[in-house]
Amino acid sequence: MPQAEATARTEPGAAVPLAHELGNIVRLAVAQALAGANAVIIYATGAIVGNALAPDPMLATLPLSVFTVGMALCTLPAGAIARRHGRRVAFLVGTGCGVVVGLLSALAILLGSFWLFCAAMIPGGAYAAVVLSFRFAAADCTSPARRARAMSAVMAAGVVAGVVGPQLVTHTMNLWPPHLFGATYVAQAAVAALSALILAGVRLPKPASSDVAGGRPLGAILRQPRFITAVICGMVSYLLMNFVMTAAPLAMRLCGLPQEAANLGLQWHVIAMYAPSFFTGGLITRFGASRMVAAGLMLIAAASAAGLAGQDVAHFWISLILLGLGWNFGFLGASAMVLDCHRPEEKTRVQSLNDFIIFGTMAFGSFASGGLLTSYGWEAVLRVSFLPLALAVAAMLPAALHRPNRKAA
Repeated sequence: MPQAEATARTEPGAAVPLAHELGNIVRLAVAQALAGANAVIIYATGAIVGNALAPDPMLATLPLSVFTVGMALCTLPAGAIARRHGRRVAFLVGTGCGVVVGLLSALAILLGSFWLFCAAMIPGGAYAAVVLSFRFAAADCTSPARRARAMSAVMAAGVVAGVVGPQLVTHTMNLWPPHLFGATYVAQAAVAALSALILAGVRLPKPASSDVAGGRPLGAILRQPRFITAVICGMVSYLLMNFVMTAAPLAMRLCGLPQEAANLGLQWHVIAMYAPSFFTGGLITRFGASRMVAAGLMLIAAASAAGLAGQDVAHFWISLILLGLGWNFGFLGASAMVLDCHRPEEKTRVQSLNDFIIFGTMAFGSFASGGLLTSYGWEAVLRVSFLPLALAVAAMLPAALHRPNRKAA
């Protein structure tokens, strides 16, 4: 095999000229900032709109659960589109879904239809799933030595989403009386359209024939101890972030706290989710992905403990901030571990399978969160979160005995 071909096969970023690398990362980061506002808006308003429209209060968080189901259902199809037609096509399909969710949600609020609002969350989940694949696209743009930093650079743009999303809610929620949040979802559709225009200029390698049919059987990849650990830790980090964040805005409302306090709490939570990404990649390179995951799990445990200490605004905000920090270290660390477990031609299959498992588990957690909150209260939600944390810690212990397989041989 010629040396140039061998390099292209072993280094995903080698197929992207250096002149395009920075431009790609900048576009992905800007799109992350805009598209990330979609999920923030849904988490800030979904349970409240659901509570207003649902025929039964127990169904208040069902729209958020459907949102996570949409993420799970659409992850594998999005991966298949990326594998056959390239990541840019998958990105444009995803942003199209972002426009659809905004317009359908606004129509559901206008008509007072709870079930239409739930249905609108499916394309919303598809949009969110595609947005989360931006981190892997950033890794494709660079050499293996810079992959963790590239992922972090794109994820760091979520800080802007953490500001844009809640502020968009605050400044638009009353613009269409008496339809609370109706104008918010129209604005969200416009932001998704702008994100599509930015992503249209991304230049990524076109899929090779080996990307479609090459690579080992998935069973061989799934049996790797490091992959098992990465999936479980990524799953627990995202599950608990979603589990607690889904319930928090409604819990604050049930505690008599103002909507503006919930919006600001969610804003600081999302900032905490993404702000550490400015240096998480460097920390992963220096200390290793496993140590960063362990730090993330400890922060998530601290978030639950802070929430159990009280139910005023400060306790909710501290809990949400610690939860965001824990998610960043846990999820990005687990994502970096996944990159060690596949060959270049296996990347889209393995990455989409990883995200499918994570989002599928999130859907279960989202369903459980609403029922626990309305039936047993905020403290029950926080206490239950310690069980998945114990599972993640148990998964990390045997994996520590195995050295990471850098070449995925």
